[in-house]
Amino acid sequence: MIPPPPRSTLTVRPDSPVFTGETISLKCVIESYSNWRYEWYKGRDSVMLQTSERYTVNRDTLTIRGVNESDQDQFWCRGHIDGRPVSSYSSSVYLTVTGELNSIVLLNSLYCVHIYSREVFFFFFFFFKVFFFFYLSTPVYFYLFYNTFMIFCHMIVTLHCKLTSCVSCVLSLILCFFTDLPRSTLTVTPDSPVFTGERVTLKCVIETHSDWRYEWYKGTNNSVISQSSDRYTVNRDTLSIKGLNESDQDQYWCRGQRDERPKSSQESNQINLIINDLKPKPELTSDPAGAALTGNTVTLICRMNPATGWDFYWYKHTLNSETKTQTNSYRVKIDSVSDGGQYWCRAGRGKPVYYTQYSDALWVNVTVSAKAVVTVRPDERVFRGETVTLRCDIKWGGDTEWTYRWETQGRNNQYTNSVRRISTQELNIISVEDFHSGKYTCTGQMGTQSSQRSDAVTLTVSAEAQAAVRVSPQPWLTEGDSVTLICEVTGSSTGWTFSWFRDDDRLSDSSRGAGGSYTLSPAALQHTGVYTCRAERGRPAYYTKNSNTQPLWITGVSPSVSLVVSPSRSRHCSTDSLSLSCEDQRNSAGWTVRRYTNRNTEDCSTQTGSRCRIISLSTSDSGVYWCQSESGEKRHPLNITVYDGDVILESSVDPVIEGHTLTLHCLQRSTNSPILRADFYKDGSLVQHQTTGEMNTTTVSKSHEGFYYCKTERGQSLHSWISVRVSRSGQISVFKILSSLLAACMFLLATVVLLFKCCRARGKTSV
Repeated sequence: MIPPPPRSTLTVRPDSPVFTGETISLKCVIESYSNWRYEWYKGRDSVMLQTSERYTVNRDTLTIRGVNESDQDQFWCRGHIDGRPVSSYSSSVYLTVTGELNSIVLLNSLYCVHIYSREVFFFFFFFFKVFFFFYLSTPVYFYLFYNTFMIFCHMIVTLHCKLTSCVSCVLSLILCFFTDLPRSTLTVTPDSPVFTGERVTLKCVIETHSDWRYEWYKGTNNSVISQSSDRYTVNRDTLSIKGLNESDQDQYWCRGQRDERPKSSQESNQINLIINDLKPKPELTSDPAGAALTGNTVTLICRMNPATGWDFYWYKHTLNSETKTQTNSYRVKIDSVSDGGQYWCRAGRGKPVYYTQYSDALWVNVTVSAKAVVTVRPDERVFRGETVTLRCDIKWGGDTEWTYRWETQGRNNQYTNSVRRISTQELNIISVEDFHSGKYTCTGQMGTQSSQRSDAVTLTVSAEAQAAVRVSPQPWLTEGDSVTLICEVTGSSTGWTFSWFRDDDRLSDSSRGAGGSYTLSPAALQHTGVYTCRAERGRPAYYTKNSNTQPLWITGVSPSVSLVVSPSRSRHCSTDSLSLSCEDQRNSAGWTVRRYTNRNTEDCSTQTGSRCRIISLSTSDSGVYWCQSESGEKRHPLNITVYDGDVILESSVDPVIEGHTLTLHCLQRSTNSPILRADFYKDGSLVQHQTTGEMNTTTVSKSHEGFYYCKTERGQSLHSWISVRVSRSGQISVFKILSSLLAACMFLLATVVLLFKCCRARGKTSV
């Protein structure tokens, strides 16, 4: 169907009639498209106007200066645009030009001076009479009709004043109103253009006065529509035309008549009724176009030209019923894939309803909406001061097509509102604080379509992070053993890199333990020391506090320097005295006794050369003691415990040699004598019940290493670490066994090779 041409509307300012000498402006309005070129026409012969000194054109406006009687005629306009059809002709405007309005003299004895405005004339009349008394004159009313105007005057008041003893003056004020005749306005429903077969209603509206009789006119020859017919029905101020056809396409206007003054209205505006003979077909589109996502809404738009006055009817291939709306849009909630499919629309208006054609079918394709996923770096549990990045990922059609909407249920309303304004894929929080804690979700937005909301991710902000170090299997080692230090961040395990320190110095091979485990295998004497660790993560790097201290004590198989303890036991009672000395098989000079107590490394309290003496022990003297050279070497560490309890577990201060006998005594502190009935435990498990207060374990092996204590009716001793050292002869024996096995293997291999050669040689001889 070819759509009707765009509609033109012509307006005039000031309203007609106008007076000679005035300047008027006619404006051509075309609402659709743009970049129009305008043509102006005058008279019944459709003469195209040319610009002159009095006729000037500025785009959509025609200006006529110095109007005279030759300008009284019909005017209309039309638009042109490149690549588009021309517009329709506008409804015509008839310009009425009136001669200059003169002053009115009501009586020969009155002199009239008038002041002109568009709505009101003021006439002041002055005359003189001789009176000797005051009086109020009777008001005088009179009318004057001139074309479409009416002048109404009456005397308002007469003022008297005494000029001399015998002369008085009278001043009368007469006010005259200049008004239009009542204006008629013609409307049409529905708006033009209309279509063959439709019904239209024209209504003539005169707002002032009453008891009007209405006259209807059609065509340029002013044909009067005087009575109703089969298709034309007149009902007072309304003209109805049903079953429109091409013969009804013309100009229409109206006017009112009445018995009283004013006896007539002005002629109404003219309506140019345009009739299209093709039934219109709407265009159906969707927003968004293309695929729709479940959980969203698709808006169907049924476009009509002209667009006003229609009701719209909607259809779907799976539904038998129709849906009616008063607007040209229809929202479809997409809950599932089944909500997609073919849709149609059509429009209707009037009573009875005039229906358009059905639109072409529109396919609405539905795709299951992807679900957003929130990830957090470095972790969902973070610490004050860290930098946190939350990222929203949507695996559908490429993330670059989406914009993002973030929401949080935090405790700070101002922060919550600021998060809602973020539309980027990543939400960055620099130097996170407690109020950033909360649940975070995101949703993707692609045009008018949204993804499914992500599951909530809970961000927890804790106080400053703390590293902790532990040792496996235990901190007391013999040279050649293996040990692993493990560093962890309390309450967090993601994304950390670890650094290692010994005696407060960063280890040169610290990177070996970057993953959290630092292994010494085999352990050497120089590995003895107090270890700490620290963790970091993120960019910029966030550092934890340094961990707790974890000492490692490594004793040599055959130490060249020995720490001699007197009395020679690892457990001592408070107030006892203790003597320690470093003895080097070569030279004891340069060695001092140092200790590690209460997580501090320090010299022995009272020291002379390589000897230390403590007169009165206290529990604060408990710790590890060793010999240290001037160059920092540590040798022969021993664990010394000072105890206030009544029960003491007495053991050798030195490690037990593998294959030897381990002897433990459970003593009463006050008498330093054995407690006869005692239970002995290793690593928390009962190993022996003795009635002598002594436990003996023969042929000790590495499996006997561990924490021992004794328990009696009087109480329980402290735990004591018993270390088992591999004997040097045992190491030599193992070496001898391995050497013998290697030699036997070599001999067996040589024998096999010789036998193979002999077999081959015999085979050749027999051939």
